[in-house]
Amino acid sequence: MSTENARTENLSRRKMLVQSGSGFGALALAGLLQNDQASGSESITSPLASKLTHHPGQAKSVIFLFMDGGPSHLDTFDPKPELEKLAGKPIPESFGRVITAMGEFDSPILPTQRKFKQHGEGGLWISDWLPHTAEVADELAVIRSCWTNGINHSGGICQMNTGSQFAGRPSLGSWVTYGLGTENENLPAFVVMQEGTGRVINGARNWGTGFMPAIYQGTTMQKSGPPFSNLHPPEEIATKHQRMELDFLNQINHRHAESRPENSELDARIRSFELAFQMQAHAPEAVDLSEETAETQALYGLDNEKTASYGRNLLMARRLVERGVRFVQCYHGAGSKWDAHDNIEANHTRMCGGMDLPVAGLIKDLRRRGLLDQTLVVWGGEFGRTPMSEKGDGRDHNPTGFTMWMAGGGVQGGKAYGTTDEIGLHAVEDRLHVHDIHSTVLHLMGLNHKELIYIHKGRPERIDQNEGRAYKEIVAT
Repeated sequence: MSTENARTENLSRRKMLVQSGSGFGALALAGLLQNDQASGSESITSPLASKLTHHPGQAKSVIFLFMDGGPSHLDTFDPKPELEKLAGKPIPESFGRVITAMGEFDSPILPTQRKFKQHGEGGLWISDWLPHTAEVADELAVIRSCWTNGINHSGGICQMNTGSQFAGRPSLGSWVTYGLGTENENLPAFVVMQEGTGRVINGARNWGTGFMPAIYQGTTMQKSGPPFSNLHPPEEIATKHQRMELDFLNQINHRHAESRPENSELDARIRSFELAFQMQAHAPEAVDLSEETAETQALYGLDNEKTASYGRNLLMARRLVERGVRFVQCYHGAGSKWDAHDNIEANHTRMCGGMDLPVAGLIKDLRRRGLLDQTLVVWGGEFGRTPMSEKGDGRDHNPTGFTMWMAGGGVQGGKAYGTTDEIGLHAVEDRLHVHDIHSTVLHLMGLNHKELIYIHKGRPERIDQNEGRAYKEIVAT
């Protein structure tokens, strides 16, 4: 008998599962044993097992609403009366010569055509482009002083997602799942949904793991058809037979992986087989929107063609977080559809119209189900828009000052935080860089951004690259 055959013969199913701690076999056994210690063996822990926080944090999950292309803060949440006074005139000399991201200079000021009103008990200023969002004004912590380094979509989106303009670093969702794990091992810990006819620039780089193990990367859902592809087995294959095949495959994969311990993508692929098996039983129910009442579906705009696409994603996001999914990223206008270099009125009228009602519906639905306090909702794009015009009736990219908002998850809503200058070009008070925004998200989830460390090539890596701070002023007391 060959050494290889003897090795296979002497490897019992239990022994194989226990020894494959870096594969999904151990995870399956841990589930069968109710996460108890295996008899006569060491404790088996999944890298996605729920972990303790550094400090008490109210948020358990994040839903990141990403407006792909850069919405105009000047026409939504940051009114500037000075724009009306300076309409058609050059930018004041006190700003120096401003060259926009697209290389334009000496462009005249473009006033907004929107009407702003104060809403809620806190009196937040919100434009008439967002009438439904205005209804939940007291839940919103509007941060008017955000800034970033990315001047184009590729760099801006990459930095807002990973903290860097360049590829190679883990995404925010990956850091969250690395730090906290998941509360449901039958569904992905990190889910990504795109809305629109295009694809987000950089693709998987935005939800990838960089130098971290691939197990922490985001799982994308399909835009149409079954939300998760290749999930349903042929009818002629019985579950018990599939289980036996998977166990045998895990045995072979584990032996293959033993000589390749540094290949995290291989380990993630092995684990994905087991996750897919578990998802066959649990994912269809999790994303089955027919279980929702007609009233709830209407709340998200599923009864309207204009809002149905994003509303579908946000309703699924709510169903996922209530089942323990840790991080859900919902892109709106995938393919930089919020980009408005010309005719911003038509562009933002269309984009706000498709987003406003579903976003407000999400906030209302989370609140009435008692989920808002433990779910942090983040809204924003990769940058804002300039106060100067481009092509006469558009606005260029503005990375130096723009607005994002957060709701739920322990934030103090109904308030505006930070300011931009009198024309909305630069963040000037309580300036929050992308690193600060990421650090604040982690803080609200009970994670200290300085203590959440991954050792890469002997170097301690952090999400903020040692440059961020948690903006604790936003935390509800």
